[in-house]
Amino acid sequence: MLGWADSEREDCAHSPVVRGVRAAVNCGCEIVGESVKLAELLELIERVAPTSSTVLILGESGTGKELVARALHRNSQRADRPLVAINCAAITETLLESELFGHEKGAFTGAISRKKGKLEMAEGGTLFLDEISELAPAMQAKLLRALQEREFDPVGGTRPIKMNVRVIAATNRNLAEEVQAGRFRSDLFYRLNVVSLTTPSLRDRSEDIPLLAHSFIAKVSEKYRVPRKTLSADALTLLMQYDWPGNVRELENAIERAVVLGTSSEISTEDLPPAVREPARETIDAGFQGAVKENKKQLVLQAMEKANGYYVDAAKILGLHPNSLLRLIRTLGLRSVSGGTPHAGRQLA
Repeated sequence: MLGWADSEREDCAHSPVVRGVRAAVNCGCEIVGESVKLAELLELIERVAPTSSTVLILGESGTGKELVARALHRNSQRADRPLVAINCAAITETLLESELFGHEKGAFTGAISRKKGKLEMAEGGTLFLDEISELAPAMQAKLLRALQEREFDPVGGTRPIKMNVRVIAATNRNLAEEVQAGRFRSDLFYRLNVVSLTTPSLRDRSEDIPLLAHSFIAKVSEKYRVPRKTLSADALTLLMQYDWPGNVRELENAIERAVVLGTSSEISTEDLPPAVREPARETIDAGFQGAVKENKKQLVLQAMEKANGYYVDAAKILGLHPNSLLRLIRTLGLRSVSGGTPHAGRQLA
């Protein structure tokens, strides 16, 4: 069953959280799901989006932080202006200043013409700074000045450029801990952390997995122009049981793999990545081994009881050598088993 049960839908239909979900989805948000945690996030997006407040998005990798940034922009008063994104971890420190602030002609070797930076390109709109924690100290200081003064200097420029940009930043690190460790400026942290949103991990909203899986099947099928496949019950069970350390991005990749490599019209367990299949097998193996160990314990205890605690006699009952029974007792953690009248060398002490 996808999402909430029918009875839950009826009970929750008029709640503010659910209204927030529907409002966010209806406004062009690409985030898929009906879990309570996602509903709470979408309600916050709906409330924060119309403002011009700086937003800091926290969350693990693959949880959709960029989708949240896009939802904030699309539902803002700046929606008709650009949303410009820059990944602070993907550009070297020497190039990042030029990418962010732009440069004038002749500012450095190779600067054959003036180039607009991301801040200038985002004028009137939104600048999304992904992986903000990766900014070098010098760039942190320059970004802080731009946010405080609402102006910036292009590389090689002599006159500052005024800016009207909403800044949304994102990171998968704990910025408060980065500040404590001296790796991130506290004043920049407080400037960015006006409103904080946290994207939940997929394991914290596992009830959304069926909806997400079917959504990705449709997306991938359209992308590769292949017939849409169904998802077997066993495959869905594995998807629900897996911990998804890579979150929604990992799930999307797993579904794409299954659609591309699968040979039938139904996605089976064998079409899923080994990482998704193996934990389930390990769980089954662990359960089987546990059952075998428990059964051995019961057999040994019964034999010891019949032999009044004499392990040599118990070994005969079990068809084992006495030394083998002693090793088995140690392995099973039954060393304290005893009973009957003591008899040196024969009764288990």
